Amino acid sequence: MTRYKITIEYDGTNLIGWQENRQGPSVQSILRDAIKKFCGERPDVVAAGRTDAGVHAIAMAAHFDLSKAQKSETVMRAINFYLVNTPVSVLACEEVSDNFNARFSCLRRNYRYVILNRGAHPVLEKKRVWWVPRKLNISAMKRAAQKLVGHHDFTSFRASECQAKSPIKTLDACVIKRSGDYVIFEFTARSFLHHQVRNMVGTLVEIGLGKPYDIDEIFAEKNRSAAGPTAPAAGLFFVSADYATDDYGEHI
Repeated sequence: MTRYKITIEYDGTNLIGWQENRQGPSVQSILRDAIKKFCGERPDVVAAGRTDAGVHAIAMAAHFDLSKAQKSETVMRAINFYLVNTPVSVLACEEVSDNFNARFSCLRRNYRYVILNRGAHPVLEKKRVWWVPRKLNISAMKRAAQKLVGHHDFTSFRASECQAKSPIKTLDACVIKRSGDYVIFEFTARSFLHHQVRNMVGTLVEIGLGKPYDIDEIFAEKNRSAAGPTAPAAGLFFVSADYATDDYGEHI
């Protein structure tokens, strides 16, 4: 059995998310089908993060096992051949050790959220941004964002259907910057709760619009209703996953 790590990008607009189920096309099902067409096997494909419907990925990491060893370059080209008419593409492929796991070996996950902050509605990027027509107070949002960084009970920012055993997480970074009409959020953590990023963005946008939300009070409430609304999926991107390497450059 040979294990491969792949890096993929995808447009989640018309997908039900990462996870395969019977409700519609998913990133996982599209990849498994392409692999089967290539080599006759339909392995489980494990991702660094399980994104929701409508969420995109710039460089999602995943792994799978094949019973017959193939060159990494061959695997990548073959899978992409069968992905050509799908919203999924393999950017890189490499053979890794059996103890590498795209999900459990991941040290940090990086997400980006993009807002288009202008009066005119988006046309070309309609499914890749959250359009907020009213001008946002970036300074107020940055002050609030710094209170999110650190080790906290994020109960107020988790979805009701979240299956995580604990609401306590450590947010390593929350950076907000404006670039022309765009307001860009960058989040880094080892792991996130279901909808945590979108709920934090929704709350920060409310603060940017002048709503009287206080992050300390939201944490203290430990109630989802204490925080702001969930930001739309379209503006969210899984950016990358970080892993450790040993002295030989192999993933561990």
